Amino acid sequence: MTTSLLTPLAEPPAASAVADPLARLYGEPMFTLPSDLYIPPDALEVFLDAFEGPLDLLLYLIRKQNFNILDIPMASVTRQYLGYIEQLRRHNLELAAEYLLMAAMLIEIKSRMLLPPRKLADAPEPDDPRAELVRRLLEYEQIKRAASQINALPQLGRDFFGVQVHIEQALAPRLPEVNPQDLHAVWQAMLHRAKLEQRHHISREALSVREHMSLVLRKLQGRRFLEFEALFDPSQGAPVLVVTFIALLELAKEMLVEITQAAAFAPIYVRLAYTPV
Repeated sequence: MTTSLLTPLAEPPAASAVADPLARLYGEPMFTLPSDLYIPPDALEVFLDAFEGPLDLLLYLIRKQNFNILDIPMASVTRQYLGYIEQLRRHNLELAAEYLLMAAMLIEIKSRMLLPPRKLADAPEPDDPRAELVRRLLEYEQIKRAASQINALPQLGRDFFGVQVHIEQALAPRLPEVNPQDLHAVWQAMLHRAKLEQRHHISREALSVREHMSLVLRKLQGRRFLEFEALFDPSQGAPVLVVTFIALLELAKEMLVEITQAAAFAPIYVRLAYTPV
């Protein structure tokens, strides 16, 4: 809010009696004002407190005088508010329009408070004409406090600046050139890698322990003894020998065959543990 303050200028004393110049023009001191100097009416202004709206002004008046916002003295606040509106209306009528609307609301509240209180049927206490104004003031104060806290946070461009690095880049990307010699070298490297990576396919032969148990029992049938080595056929390969040995151990475990030896380092014999009918 601004208001003009223009006072007549007294005639300055002689240059010899003035310790400091009135102004400096291009570095040169000026001890007297030019006779043709024109001062506009709004040249000298006094800047008062600026408010962001009617609620801001009203809240300022209440908090400045430590009024209870839940019990606003409407007469005093309205009088101060109208005094501010009168100063504002002299300089900016368009800006004063929204303030005049709030002034009308304050006058209406004051007039309703002069009337006898109206008690509602479903309310234990009479309706307070200031309730809606108090609600708007509390909400505005809460939002204003939150805005102040957000404004106190560091902001880019105000409290610090982002670092920017300019890197020049060509518009069209430049691709490397490939010649036939490069393709030949890559192909040779791929062939060499393929030779190093050899794979072995292992197939599993289905061998049944139960089947070899039956074969061992067949070989022992009709014989009193049979030498241990006679039960194995090395020509069939190591897997068959292993399965046959496991089959012999299973037969001994189930007490279907007996494995005997007459003395140390003597031959080992295998016989049936039962006499077939």
